[in-house]
Amino acid sequence: MKTDITYLGIVINVDSSSIEIEVSDDIPSSAPIINGRLYRIGQIGTLIKIPVGNINLYGIVSSVSNTPNKLIDSNNDILPNKGSRYLQVQLVGEQIGNMKFERGLGTFPTINDEAHIVTEEDLKVIYGNKTRGLVEIGRHSSSENLSVYLDLPNLVLRHSAVLGSTGSGKSNTIAHLLNEILDSYNGSRMILIDIHGEYSTAFKDKCKIFKINDKDNPLFVPFWTLNFDELSFFLAGRPNGQERPEDKRLREEILKYKIISANKLKAGIVQENYVTADSPIPFDIKLMWHTLNREVHGTFSKASIQEQNRATEEIENEGDYKKLIPAKFKPYSLGSVAPFKSKNEMMYTYEQKIYSRLRDSRFDFMFNPDDYSDTDSNKDLDELIRSWLEHDERLTILDLSGVPFELIDITVGIVTRLIYDSMYWGKNEVYTGRNRPLLMIYEEAHSYLPRNEGNHIYGYARKAVEKIFKEGRKFGVGAMVVTQRPSEISETILAQVGTFIALRLTNSSDKNTVKSAAPNNMTSLIDLLSSLRKGEAIVVGEAIEIPSRIRIKEYTPRPNSNDPDLTQQWNQDFKCDNDNYKKVITAMREQKHI
Repeated sequence: MKTDITYLGIVINVDSSSIEIEVSDDIPSSAPIINGRLYRIGQIGTLIKIPVGNINLYGIVSSVSNTPNKLIDSNNDILPNKGSRYLQVQLVGEQIGNMKFERGLGTFPTINDEAHIVTEEDLKVIYGNKTRGLVEIGRHSSSENLSVYLDLPNLVLRHSAVLGSTGSGKSNTIAHLLNEILDSYNGSRMILIDIHGEYSTAFKDKCKIFKINDKDNPLFVPFWTLNFDELSFFLAGRPNGQERPEDKRLREEILKYKIISANKLKAGIVQENYVTADSPIPFDIKLMWHTLNREVHGTFSKASIQEQNRATEEIENEGDYKKLIPAKFKPYSLGSVAPFKSKNEMMYTYEQKIYSRLRDSRFDFMFNPDDYSDTDSNKDLDELIRSWLEHDERLTILDLSGVPFELIDITVGIVTRLIYDSMYWGKNEVYTGRNRPLLMIYEEAHSYLPRNEGNHIYGYARKAVEKIFKEGRKFGVGAMVVTQRPSEISETILAQVGTFIALRLTNSSDKNTVKSAAPNNMTSLIDLLSSLRKGEAIVVGEAIEIPSRIRIKEYTPRPNSNDPDLTQQWNQDFKCDNDNYKKVITAMREQKHI
């Protein structure tokens, strides 16, 4: 009714996705007080209600003007009233009677329908109260008393993205959301890929943290979990798809050793005819290297390549393959008498590269994974997966801050693929798969999930994560990417994102990327990204009833991602010391954090 205190104006124009409202001149103030609360008329991003019979239609204000959007002045003598105010409103959903608010429209308003201010009580109808399947993200920007909830199944299984420039509050948003899930759902489980080691302080007593060289929970990613393309690339730099003679030989060697191991596996014997070079079966890579080393560096009593074998070796000391000590042979003669130099040097370059990798201590988490080294070790792949997914805490943090930069791509790819495969093949088991879904969170995703390859990024992580975004929901795997540069993220990943939590973004290409991925009628909200306050976000997508501007709760203890206190530090006096930087240089050389 026009006499209602919430009355705003009338509808003067309607099209398929938006309407135009002329604000009534009879409204006494641009900031009316309703039930003791101040409301500001015409604020971009605020909600408008249009009652149509027993249906309430809702829309979001996208623009404000003192001239109507479409003029009817065929004789050029019908001019707009410059003193009036006009609101352009994007329609988003409806509530029929006392039923729940739903996105989308079955009925459109007509000319001269009334428009009303949306009060706090209306907002409660839209957002509802916390019930099963919801998780609180924060408070509505226009009402500090109104909690806003996300639909957890859609947030997890339809995937999500948290976007925002440096310092906008991404880490706090992630910490708050994960904490809300942990507090509300006892059967939840999540894995956070943390490449900078930021979150250990935020969830110290609520998670299990795996980190390279950690005494309690060391992170291992055994080399034998890599498929052939990954392993051959890492060991010898073999480009994906290449199949030279030495590549064929390497494949045959790996397959040979995996077949030997197949009937010794602690998780269960695998039939030989099912084993391939891609099978995640442990084998002794140092023994394989030692075999190749003897082949290419050995001397023999026979000159013919066909007769050069173990039986004709001129060996003095077999060395120790476990300690990477090569065999020692009698020096070959320069004439036509024994001992003869090896003529089988096809694997010479690969043997040297493999040896170099095995000796590099930075890769110990792959080549010396303690209890997961080979079939003689105490544990198998099932225990590795259980250590990540099945423990007393429901949040696992994989701290990759100690992983060499050139291995971040392949490490994230392996971890993702192992977890996805375990969910895929166990999709109907009572303890995993569809019966116990999993959320994967990828922090700083632009570092290893770019749309373009290069600079130690070869697409291993991107391909594995894209598979989750395309198919994961069917097997109980959901994913969340966190990035400050959405324009650099894989287009396939962004196209599959169901819910965007977009904090302040100032880069035009990043804003355009979000705008192109968000619903078509939400461009006005996306335009607000550069003006958001710290800790404030635009949330659009399947997990929220209506696109909204939200204040995210501040989580304590905070992740270790805040800026240094520059003023305090620069007000201190620092003394020169000859011992300064010694520990730093040692850490640089060893690639280990102090």
